[in-house]
Amino acid sequence: MDNIIVQKYGGTSVATPERIKNVAGRIINLKRAGKNIVVVVSAMGDSTDDLIDLAHQITPDPPSRELDMLLSTGEQVSIALLAMAIESMGEDVISLTAAQVGIHTDNIHTRARIVDIDTERILAELKRGRIVIVAGFQGVNEFNDITTLGRGGSDTTAVALASVLKAEMCEILTDVEGVYTSDPRIVFNAKKLDTITYEEMLELATLGAKVLHPRSVELAWQYDVPLMVRSSFNEKEGTIVTNMKLENERVVSGVACDKNVAKASVYGIPSRPGVAYRIFSALADKGIDVDMIVQNMTREGKTDISFTIAKENLGETREVLKKVSEELGSDGVNFEDGLAKVSIVGAGMINHPGVAAKMFEALYELDINIELITTSDIKVSCLVREDRAEEAVRKLHSVFELENI
Repeated sequence: MDNIIVQKYGGTSVATPERIKNVAGRIINLKRAGKNIVVVVSAMGDSTDDLIDLAHQITPDPPSRELDMLLSTGEQVSIALLAMAIESMGEDVISLTAAQVGIHTDNIHTRARIVDIDTERILAELKRGRIVIVAGFQGVNEFNDITTLGRGGSDTTAVALASVLKAEMCEILTDVEGVYTSDPRIVFNAKKLDTITYEEMLELATLGAKVLHPRSVELAWQYDVPLMVRSSFNEKEGTIVTNMKLENERVVSGVACDKNVAKASVYGIPSRPGVAYRIFSALADKGIDVDMIVQNMTREGKTDISFTIAKENLGETREVLKKVSEELGSDGVNFEDGLAKVSIVGAGMINHPGVAAKMFEALYELDINIELITTSDIKVSCLVREDRAEEAVRKLHSVFELENI
């Protein structure tokens, strides 16, 4: 089927009845311009946070299956209200949950991954001339239980749908006008980028830029889904995420800051093959993502390993490491929060030596201590104290002259 556009509207875009009506008008205009429209919607405003708070008022450790059952209701409210708004404006529309569409995931609750999407129902509804509204952030597993995809999962839903439907464009509509060189709330003169590569966008999303969910960028890159980030509050052109050649790109395209970081350390591990595997496979079995990793040999022939995780995984990580460290006969474990990861990203770093040194110099000038460092071809990340992170971001944005892009 031709002329399919997938749009995703974030929670701020549908936070009030007035905003829902505004979104409905935008969708109808696109429909009347001859497009077949599939819309993915997040929960209204802060309703997901409100539901999480409600769950924790019942129990400090809500079961993940029941938490998914609860959180999935937020999107169902949004899709129903948006469908009502569109219907009242004279267009044929239908709202569908992930189960009704056939969005199938693995069995990991609260952090599920999409494994398959059945397009039959959506295509049938589009052929009837309907606008199709799909609940983002959710799926069903092999037991027909509701799962959720984690924070930002509606982006992933939209890109996955655009991929299987072979859509001509996937638009992520949010409360910002595109992808910026840094968070405009931290850097007042941050500039909107007209284009950015999939690789740069994936790094920025992974490193704390909240405009797109990392898995959505990964999917778009893997399946070459045309991706546009733009505002739902005006008609301005946004940022196109593209597959442009890296060698033609900027040395540094953005500075990111991630405050959702905690550090875990395992001390005095016997230095023998398979030790790192034992630690990180145990974490992987729990669906816990690990980022910055540093391993140091001690004088006694033992190893210390430190790594970062998301703050919300700190409790599970503590349980896993306590068990594994006892099995390995380590000297102990330690956990630390109050940290942030500050990163620079740019495709042009590959061919420009000295970029990391320039970053370290800037942090030195601010007397900011670096606790961990990781690098790739197009990024350098430093773990610093959280209370110095925004200062570091502003300094790096200035040092690399990103306001002049």
